[in-house]
Parts: sequence; structure tokens; C-alpha cells
Amino acid sequence: MRSFLRKLSHSIVDDNPVAVQLLGICSALAVTKTVATALVMSAALTAVLVASNGIISALRRVIPHSTRLVLQITIIATLVIVTDQIIAAFAPAMSRQLSVFVSLIITNCIVLGRAEAFAMSHGVGESLVDGLGNALGYGLLLTTVGAVRELLGAGALLGQRVLPLVQDGGWFEPLAILHLPPAGFFLIAGFVWLLQRTRRVAP
Repeated sequence: MRSFLRKLSHSIVDDNPVAVQLLGICSALAVTKTVATALVMSAALTAVLVASNGIISALRRVIPHSTRLVLQITIIATLVIVTDQIIAAFAPAMSRQLSVFVSLIITNCIVLGRAEAFAMSHGVGESLVDGLGNALGYGLLLTTVGAVRELLGAGALLGQRVLPLVQDGGWFEPLAILHLPPAGFFLIAGFVWLLQRTRRVAP
């Protein structure tokens, strides 16, 4: 159990795919306007990353080296299509909000990177933990950025009013700039800087 938690913590904090490896930033910028879209995107990537890591690890001894990338992409693409169809079936409004970004998980360098760098050389159990840790690290940063943007940009969280707006007789004036893509970029850059600085000063 301790080994599992240690590996999970390493992937989430010490080797966070967005803040440390600087991967998956494009999708992080696109889907962090609200907490809801960030959570659904994170869940979709988690499902694909964990499943693809497990499947590729299980097949690693029979996958020809010369065609491994083609097979990895085929497995990932299949999982992405299934995930996208499930979201469209059970949450059509959310599917429309996320637009093509769930489908673009196929090209997300976190997913293919973990398949090639880890799942192809480790057992199924380790690969599942690695996939889960990286997905949770990605989701944690996305959700945090989404929460800041939604709270300060709309005075709400998960669509529920949190801060009383001036137009309704309250005191809070939403910061419209936080709905623009550059806001997500600067927030993510701030989290990257904070994490890197914390890592440098840690004993």
C-alpha cells in the first residue's frame, strides 16, 4: 500500500505531467473555463490513460518493435472514440462544450508518452498506477485552474453562485479577462513556477 501511494504521489506531484513535464498544456488551456469541463476532461483522460497503459503493458511482449507506435496509437484511438461516445450519450451538453478536445486526447503527448516510456517496459500493475498518477496530476492542475477561472471570472463554482454579483446588489465584479485563453496560460505558468520553486527549496 505504501509503495502504491508513493508511486502515485510521485506521478501527481514530483513528476506532474503538466507542471513538471510541460505536457498536455494545449488541452489544459482550452477546457479550464469552468470546473465542470475540467473535471469531465480529466475523467476522460484518466479512463484513456489508465486503460491504454494497462492494455499496452499486457501486450508489450508480443508487440513488434517496428510497429509499436502504430499499435499504441490504434489502441489509444479506440479508447478515445469509446470515451467520446459515452460522454456524448450520457452528457450531450457537456460533449458539445468540450467540442473536439476529447477526441484530441489521441494526440495528447501525455498518453502516448506514458505508453512508450513506461508501459512498454513495465508490468501491468505498475503501468496502471503510473497511468492513474499522471492522469490525477493532470486533472488536479486542470481542476484548480478551472476553479480559479470560474470563481473569479463568474463568481460561481460548478454553476452555483458563490460570490454575490454587483448587478444583483452584491459586491463582486467578475473579471471577464479570466474567460480568455491567455488567462489559462498565465495561471498554468504561475502554478508551474510555484511548484518548481517549492521543489527547489524543499529539504
